[in-house]
Amino acid sequence: MGLLPSGLSEVIGDDEDLARFLTSSSHFNSQMAKPAAFLPHPQDRETSIFRHGNTPLDGLREIGLRYVAGNRTLHGAAIFKAHHVRAAQLDVVADEPPPRHAVIRNWPWFESDPELQKAKQKEMATVISSKAKLVLL
Repeated sequence: MGLLPSGLSEVIGDDEDLARFLTSSSHFNSQMAKPAAFLPHPQDRETSIFRHGNTPLDGLREIGLRYVAGNRTLHGAAIFKAHHVRAAQLDVVADEPPPRHAVIRNWPWFESDPELQKAKQKEMATVISSKAKLVLL
């Protein structure tokens, strides 16, 4: 098992904390991140996340501002464990650069049935969002 340029392990352990940054106000409410926040990007079919680990919230905010927000507002992050992703029958893998970046992969993709695809993806995203803790930054 090797190390990445960030110093983190190439393998993401089940108990590792992950963060999905929230740049759209439609992706959360006052209590939780919505399943839509976790859905894959249609071009690369992955969901971009960051490995949170023991990073204090100030450090997490800095990562979000530096690598995610751009000209968008950084509202917060949804914090969850890698095993929640795997419980949804998805995979989470390191994907540096940038440092600490990872992706959620293996979303179902049905070119011939977009409605089924949307339903399956939402079902999987709901598993993750139901376990995620909303942190407003």
